[in-house]
Amino acid sequence: MAVWGIGVAVYFVAVIFRTSLGVAGLDAADRFHVNASALSTFSILQLLVYAGMQIPVGLMVDRLGTKKVLTLGVVLFTAGQLGFALSPSYGTALASRALLGCGDAMTFISVLRLGARWFPARRGPMIAQFAALFGMAGNLVSTIAVSRLLHGLGWTATFAGSALAGAVVLVLVSLFLRDHPEGHAPAPVPHSGAAFVRRQIAAAWREPGTRLGMWVHFTTQFPAMVFLLLWGMPFLVEAQGRSREAAGELLTLVVVTNMVVGLVYGQVVARHHAARAPLALGTVAATALLWAATLAYPGDQAPSWLLITLCVVLGACGPASMIGFDFARPANPPQRQGTASGIVNMGGFVASMTTLFAVGVLLDMTGDNYRIAFASVFVLQTLGVAQILRLRARTARRERERLVASRVEAVHVPV
Repeated sequence: MAVWGIGVAVYFVAVIFRTSLGVAGLDAADRFHVNASALSTFSILQLLVYAGMQIPVGLMVDRLGTKKVLTLGVVLFTAGQLGFALSPSYGTALASRALLGCGDAMTFISVLRLGARWFPARRGPMIAQFAALFGMAGNLVSTIAVSRLLHGLGWTATFAGSALAGAVVLVLVSLFLRDHPEGHAPAPVPHSGAAFVRRQIAAAWREPGTRLGMWVHFTTQFPAMVFLLLWGMPFLVEAQGRSREAAGELLTLVVVTNMVVGLVYGQVVARHHAARAPLALGTVAATALLWAATLAYPGDQAPSWLLITLCVVLGACGPASMIGFDFARPANPPQRQGTASGIVNMGGFVASMTTLFAVGVLLDMTGDNYRIAFASVFVLQTLGVAQILRLRARTARRERERLVASRVEAVHVPV
């Protein structure tokens, strides 16, 4: 728990840095004098780098181990946060967010790999949900603390001061983190340059469980990510007429609900694997229903009870996305876990990046009509659900074959 906790602390800080723009979007627009499309470019570029790094990071974790990758990640995302604090122009601020996204990309997969090395396999679903829970705690810090500090201390002091947290976790990783328990080093895997990389990626992609996990992550994560990362605050303030304080409370509700639901989903999936797909699809259906009800509500503004319900349902999106990793985990051997997790993790961030861009463009085209802009969510949900239904039966069949093979092998092991 102590070693894994250090890895989780790194992820906690990375999420604070990642989501800090979500409460600073309006301030960033004023500071850099940009419109909605340019503002969304901050988060799009950050997520583009994050998504593009997922498979390389997975390969790095499989080859170099957790400690080296996490150390590099901390250095990069801390430098990015500090650079964002000191950026004098829109261009340098963009470069800083890209650097932050690169470092952030190295954290979650590393934490999943660390949990797989330090805990038994049956704990996998709970470990993944707990890691996500602490990540959402970081989101909670950015939603509450960063928002208040931003308006009390100003832009530079807030972002530069938060970068100190990166220095603290860098010391912890350097001094205390270990890749695996003593005497439990994984068997060495031969690496042969580009040919090995291609084989790792191809082998992970051939598994239906990996692809299903990616599409589950793609379909479930992005509505809440888009809301928390950038467009939730402007939507609640500009379109729904809420004060910044009330909007911050609603964003906090999303985060708190995420933490509570994560514990429930983790327990359910750990005990009943058959519940994975129904939980994921049920979350997508509930999200689509509440999103549609909010956008289609007659009148200029939705009532508070509907916005509260929407935020509660959005809080289930993060835990549902963790189910994707539980499809990929049993489908791949230990030496391929990082690569498979990278493919899965890429799904949700590609969807988030696409939606962030679509919302920004549609807002500029329609004169800040959030009803039209936010309707882009339904397009990606439809695509994702179609892919989940297509791969679900194939993955279940493959898991049954793997279970039968393992039982046959156990029967034939000589005593």
